[in-house]
Amino acid sequence: MTGANRGIGFEVARVLASRGCAVWLGARDTARGAAAAGRLSAQGLDVTALDLDVADENSVRRAAARVTAAGCRLDILVNNAGVALGSGTSPSVLDMEQIRAMFEINLFGCIRTTQAFLPLLRHSAAGRVVMVSSDMGSQGHQTDPGFPYYDLNPMGYAASKAAMNAVAIAFAKELRGSPIKVNVANPGFTATDLNEHRGVRTVEQGAEPIVALAMLPDDGPTGSFLGPDGPEPW
Repeated sequence: MTGANRGIGFEVARVLASRGCAVWLGARDTARGAAAAGRLSAQGLDVTALDLDVADENSVRRAAARVTAAGCRLDILVNNAGVALGSGTSPSVLDMEQIRAMFEINLFGCIRTTQAFLPLLRHSAAGRVVMVSSDMGSQGHQTDPGFPYYDLNPMGYAASKAAMNAVAIAFAKELRGSPIKVNVANPGFTATDLNEHRGVRTVEQGAEPIVALAMLPDDGPTGSFLGPDGPEPW
């Protein structure tokens, strides 16, 4: 999984490993990834650090090649890596470089990682792809004045996550009829470094919808958007 050395990603890695999965813990910082994997390995969990910077095509290809060389199939891919820049900045003055950076990681990184690891997922009897989105990526929430976070307006982040939702739907449509299911998870407003720990949910709570989609049974959905309280509006 990507972006797994801290926050929600780290918790998802811990839970999946505790349920018997052999986890490749992806992180763009080698030292932090190794430290995170070491903490979980010390608990007796099967976790291996994987250098993986989703914004770097070569890094993604090297990561996929390493997993392939290990003789592994891939049952679960969690696209968790993400950034939120310029929070609180009005759309009319949000820096274009910050917008590009968010799209590069939140959207293009998700696409390139899924494309690179899809050949390994095709060897699985029940492949699962989970794309981690946000309340901000839901057009339904963003256009509902009754939504608790309606007044938040992080244009670049919200747009990149909404686009990622569309990407998930496209992959789900392509892979219909195969054992691979592609779904979107909304962890809710979780307290992490991404939002300077202003969120109201714990990382344990935020991990729940992601793990649920990662461990879907054969009769589970594909092309769905699941949040803390069930299906989310697109």
